[in-house]
Amino acid sequence: MLSRVADSVYWMSRYIERAENVARFIDVNYNLTLGDAESLQGQWAPLVSTTGDRNLFDSLYDCPSRENVLRFLAFDQQNPNSIISCLDQARENARTVREVISSPMWEKLNTFYHLVQQAVHDVSILEQPYAFCERVKGNSHLLVGVTDSTMSHGEEWHFSRMGRLLERADKTSRIVDVQYYILLPDPRDVGTTLDVVRWSALLKSASALEMYRRMHGRILPVHVAQFLILDRSFPRSIHFCLTKAHQSLQAITGSDPGTFRNRAEQRTGRLRSEFDYTSMEDIIGQGLHEFIDRFQIKLNEIGEAIQQNFFEMNTSQVVQIQYARGEQTISS
Repeated sequence: MLSRVADSVYWMSRYIERAENVARFIDVNYNLTLGDAESLQGQWAPLVSTTGDRNLFDSLYDCPSRENVLRFLAFDQQNPNSIISCLDQARENARTVREVISSPMWEKLNTFYHLVQQAVHDVSILEQPYAFCERVKGNSHLLVGVTDSTMSHGEEWHFSRMGRLLERADKTSRIVDVQYYILLPDPRDVGTTLDVVRWSALLKSASALEMYRRMHGRILPVHVAQFLILDRSFPRSIHFCLTKAHQSLQAITGSDPGTFRNRAEQRTGRLRSEFDYTSMEDIIGQGLHEFIDRFQIKLNEIGEAIQQNFFEMNTSQVVQIQYARGEQTISS
């Protein structure tokens, strides 16, 4: 498999997942501010920090109003992490590997891309973003389903899944980090209807409310954080994403459980093991924000290692991996 192909498939999935998660950020913020609640208008500023683009935003806009933040996150092409920029980059990556992805994948991605392009001219979205966010999430889900059902589950598919899940783990950690402290209520609000509504909105942003209710019932902040960070079976929890990404990486390299063949696999396995044996008490003890900060640093290191091990490989590295996996090589 060419490193160029692996690179394009991996980033195609990351950009699609990123677009979906930005829509989730917008959706939960809109719900938490209850549309036009003046007392919570200041909550739109941390949303830009959640995506890591505060410096760029400050250079383009004079204040973090709801309209400015929505335009920046959804439709600003100067923002490389906006929904429209992510879909543009995902489509370009898909175009370069048309021979690898299925025709239904290409068609659904094109439909998704044009939906967002047309939405740029709909000024009502800046006032009522809910329906637009639902369409973005729905199209992303559709693409994942089409990918899983029409693409052979070989190396290309595993690179796609690995990219999607690493991106999802990163964005779940960001929304938990920012929203957890914003949502910590005044002691007088604990247990009130407003308290439940706010935490329910956070869970809804990860499509997690129903599954959380089944497991924990009553909504409590520490249980919400535990569910989104450490749950082993919920598809958007950080732990679940790391586990499946590591399995895809092992499928690509052909490593046996408990072994590794490169730095990317070593770092991913180490971080997954840390989550295997971490409890919520451990996380609270060291500080949730500090824990997530360290997690994001380690996740960035994994991304860098994947880039170096698979997308910037020289000929000798390709031969070594093929030899380790028992594949025949042709010398020039």
